[in-house]
Amino acid sequence: MDAMFGFDEPLLSTIQQLIDIPEEMEKAFNAPTRAYMRDRKAMANTPMDVKELPDGRILLTVDMPGVHANEIKVQVEDNNLLVISGERKRPAEEEKDSGKYLRMERRMGKFMRKFPLPDNVSLDSITAQCKDGVLTVSVERMPPPEPKKPRSIKVKVGGGTGASGGVNTEAGK
Repeated sequence: MDAMFGFDEPLLSTIQQLIDIPEEMEKAFNAPTRAYMRDRKAMANTPMDVKELPDGRILLTVDMPGVHANEIKVQVEDNNLLVISGERKRPAEEEKDSGKYLRMERRMGKFMRKFPLPDNVSLDSITAQCKDGVLTVSVERMPPPEPKKPRSIKVKVGGGTGASGGVNTEAGK
């Protein structure tokens, strides 16, 4: 490669490294944060079914075995974003036990799911119920607005003149 354009190989290598620097910097600056990765794992570990019922309601069903209702938060954030979050903890009596786990398959830790709600939902009618380890969130839609009817304005006949909108009787003489 020494003869290529009169440059030697170390110079070409240096130029190639300089060209690659912006790409490496972009990867470093745009790397996902720890919080993002934690939230992403929490969302991936919480499966959810979303169903639209014939009456227009949206039903969200999330399996949450071993999670008490007081450990679950259901919130609506800005822009109609429904957030279901909480934490699944090991029972305190398990930690006191001196036994050794041979296998741990049950997931513990924080969980979260986000679901964008349509614009026509009634935020005041959202209900959440946890029964037998299953959280059910019901979201009602508002009825569609009635089409606006044209408003009729009665035209008066009378003695006003000029800008008031009355009829000028002298112009007809």
